[in-house]
Amino acid sequence: MEWSACLDEYEKLVIRMTTPRVVIDNAVCPKATVVKVDSARKHGILLEAVQVLTDLNLSIKKAYISSDGRWFMDVFHVTDLNGNKLTDKSVINYIEQSLVTIHYGRKTGSNGLTALELTGTDRVGLLSEVFAVLADLQCNVVDAKVWTHNGRIASLMFVKDCNSGSPIEDTQQIDRIEARLRNVLKGDNDIRSAKTMVSMAVTHTERRLHQMMFADRDYERNPILQPSGDSPVVTVQNWVERGYSVVNVQCRDRTKLLFDVVCTLTDMEYIVFHATIKTSGDRAYLEFYIRHTDGTPISSEPERQRVIQCLQAAVERRASEGVRLELCTLDRQCLLADVTRTFRENGLNVTRAEISTTRDMALNVFYVTDAIGNAADPKLIESVRQKIGMSSLKVKELPPLVYHQEAEREDQTAGVAGTVLLSLGSLVKRNLYHLGLIRSYS
Repeated sequence: MEWSACLDEYEKLVIRMTTPRVVIDNAVCPKATVVKVDSARKHGILLEAVQVLTDLNLSIKKAYISSDGRWFMDVFHVTDLNGNKLTDKSVINYIEQSLVTIHYGRKTGSNGLTALELTGTDRVGLLSEVFAVLADLQCNVVDAKVWTHNGRIASLMFVKDCNSGSPIEDTQQIDRIEARLRNVLKGDNDIRSAKTMVSMAVTHTERRLHQMMFADRDYERNPILQPSGDSPVVTVQNWVERGYSVVNVQCRDRTKLLFDVVCTLTDMEYIVFHATIKTSGDRAYLEFYIRHTDGTPISSEPERQRVIQCLQAAVERRASEGVRLELCTLDRQCLLADVTRTFRENGLNVTRAEISTTRDMALNVFYVTDAIGNAADPKLIESVRQKIGMSSLKVKELPPLVYHQEAEREDQTAGVAGTVLLSLGSLVKRNLYHLGLIRSYS
C-alpha cells in the first residue's frame, strides 16, 4: 500500500486497523469457496459484504458472523448458481478488492441515466400502461427492476431521452413524466398511496426497492392470494441475560436471501452481532443475534410483531411466482410497451421483472401468472411466444439449488437445523470455533 506524504504514523495505523482483511480459500472446504472477512465493526458493513457476493449472483450456502467489541469476523461458504466453487481468478480478485473497500461504503450512481421510482396498487396490465406512457414521452428504459407483493408494486427504472440519448434534466419534462405516471399508478382507487419520483442518483437498486416497499408498508397489507404452505417462518425471542434479541428465519432457499434479510434488519436500525446461516437441500435456516442501534434488544410485543412482519415481507418480495420468461432481442423504441401489452391482452400478469440493455440488445426477464395469480396455461404461454417471437422469448426454469449432500452433512450442529432451536448460550463459542479462534465449543 502506498502512503500519502501528508499522513502521519497515527493516521497510517488507523487505516491499517480499519481496512478489512480478506482471505479467499478453495482448499478448506471440498464443495464451496470460503470467503473470510475481518474488519472494524460499523453499522451496515455486514450488508456491504453480503452485497458484494450477491451482486455476483453467488449462492451463500453457509455463513458464520461474529462481532466482538469493535471488530467483526465473517465467514461465507459460496458457490456459483450451479453449485461449483469459484475458479475464475478475475472474479476472485474482484471479490477481494471490493471487500477490502467496504469499510468506506459503496456508492451506486445512475451512469448518466434518470432514475424513476414508482409505487402503487398492482393490477393486471399496469406495467403495460407504465411502459406505454414512457414510450409516448420519448423515454427509453435502459434498466429496471419491478417487484410486487401483497397487492402493491414498486419499481426503479433508469431511463434516457430517446432522441438525444442523454439523461432527462428538463424540469417541465420531469413534471410531465411524474404527473402522467402518477395518474396511471393511482388508477381509480389509489389516489393517496400512488407515488412517483425522479432523481439523478440512487442507492443500490435492490436495497432501494426494499426501502420503497417498506415505506409503502406492504408488510401490513393482506395478500391478494391465499399464502402457500411454504411461507417463511420467522420467530423472535429475547435472550435477557445477554441483552440480545434472537431472530430465526426458516424458508425455501434462493439466491440473495441473506441480502434481503440483512438489508431489512439494517434499514430497520438493527445491528447483527452474531449469526449462523445454514442451507440443506432447498431449505435455509438463518439465526441472528441483534440489538437496536442504541444497544437495546426488542422491547415490546408490537415491535416484535413488526420485525416478524417485515422479515416475512423481505423474503416474499423476491420469491419468484409464475413462469420465468426471458426476452433476448434487438432493442428498439416501444419494445417493452409492445411486449407487456401482448402479456396483458392474453391475460398474463407480470409479478416481477428485470430489464437490462447491453449495447443494442435487450435482455429482459419476466415472471408471469394468470390474471388471478395462478399458474399460467402452458398453451397460453406458447401463444404469447408465437406473437412475440419463439426465438426471442423463451421459457426458462430457475437455476437448481445444487449443493452436494457431503457438504450439507458438514457441521450439522452449526446454524438452525430443522425446527430445533440451538442453545442460545453456545452461539458466540460456535462462531469463534468456525473462525478457527478456539479448538472446540463443547
